[in-house]
Amino acid sequence: MGVVLRRLVAGLAAIVLVAEAAVLVLVHLVLGRTTRNQSMSIAGMDPDVMSTATYVMGAGIGAFLLLCAVLLAVVCVRDRAPGTLARVVLVTAAVTHGLLGAVAAGLVGWGAFAVTMVILCLLVLTLTLYAAQDEGTAAPGVTAAPGAPGGPGGAPAGAPGVQDAPLPPHGELKPTNP
Repeated sequence: MGVVLRRLVAGLAAIVLVAEAAVLVLVHLVLGRTTRNQSMSIAGMDPDVMSTATYVMGAGIGAFLLLCAVLLAVVCVRDRAPGTLARVVLVTAAVTHGLLGAVAAGLVGWGAFAVTMVILCLLVLTLTLYAAQDEGTAAPGVTAAPGAPGGPGGAPAGAPGVQDAPLPPHGELKPTNP
């Protein structure tokens, strides 16, 4: 069940990001065309520069979202946690959606807020589901502390009968640093 859920969430997030990329590119094309056709300017800026900047921004946003969708599709197909760079990109996308959701609630309305929050939830859920998958594995080259189970001088990891010392009652706890 866990594998199916992880893959479903990652695949759904990839599909949603492709749709979002298409919508945002379309919105930027319309805004750029409107700016150019109406000869609009803000504070005396050149309308052609504003129109071109709008097109470039739409292409950049679309490319970033498509990159995120490709990374999520790879995660879905391989059913393995994303690498460090992919995690950074996906966390950046999640943070961006959180900020855009806050702005969208005030400027566009609660519907836009809900859509951005659904996308944020899909991104965060994908990252946490795959982080939970890797939680039991240690990084290569990491060893336990001396005397700890699995460490030098300690009992083997997972040895039967190895238990942590019981905690003293609450009143008997003393600070270790004066």
